[in-house]
Amino acid sequence: QVQLVESGGGLVQAGGSLTLSCAAPTLIFNRYPMGWFRQAPGKEREFVAGVNWNREDIAYTDSVKGRLRISRDNPKNTLYLQLNSLKPEDTAVYYCAVGAIWSPMTRSAAGVSYWGKGTLVTVSS
Repeated sequence: QVQLVESGGGLVQAGGSLTLSCAAPTLIFNRYPMGWFRQAPGKEREFVAGVNWNREDIAYTDSVKGRLRISRDNPKNTLYLQLNSLKPEDTAVYYCAVGAIWSPMTRSAAGVSYWGKGTLVTVSS
């Protein structure tokens, strides 16, 4: 079982920033695309951002473009999501995801093999 461990969530005021981290096993991290999804209360899980293993393909959902930045530090086996200019509607549990046959460019969860347990981001107005 692949273990993905997210951290960095918390409570922040609207307009503030947070950086989420996801640690993954080396064998997985250096080979497969990784990304972030989120699930707001009462809503379905949705794609946020994704990046392939060599950083050549990066995708964002339209609602976060220009405010969120995904990056990966391969030597540290860590995926990041920098959240800026946060809005109350960004409140959600954020999940790290990885999949050998998953393409971030699909902006969907099809092909995701493993999920982290999630980290909660709460944005107050």
